[in-house]
Amino acid sequence: MIIEKNGKLFAVPPFHYESALLKVKAAEDAWNSKDPEKVALAYTENSEWRNRSEFFMGRNAIKEFLIRKWNKETEYKLIKELWCFTENRISVRFEYEWFDKENSTWMRTHGNEHWEFNSEGLMSRRDMSANDYKIKESERRL
Repeated sequence: MIIEKNGKLFAVPPFHYESALLKVKAAEDAWNSKDPEKVALAYTENSEWRNRSEFFMGRNAIKEFLIRKWNKETEYKLIKELWCFTENRISVRFEYEWFDKENSTWMRTHGNEHWEFNSEGLMSRRDMSANDYKIKESERRL
């Protein structure tokens, strides 16, 4: 379902194709802002995360993770694509490119995320798997 909230369109369960696409695009835009405060607002106060081999819970932990992530992954650019959805779950594939300051190399990351939402449209669970590999600057696509 798509509702208007504070003058913006917002997707809440139960999802249909258009609302799932809207939710994915909103996530892509938020993450590309590289603003941990903004990104964290899309998650419940006690949202559960698995990011690769890290497990944590809550908005404060999410913000801390994102600050650490974007301090390392500079020049970050992300795309997300809807993979599938049900009433309150969405799965996406993603790809992003970033510059690793520590090693002075460009990287590309591919992965999948599985999201679960509460009735208000906030993400209560995020499960992410990904792989990184080095690329040449001339191989960048994003």
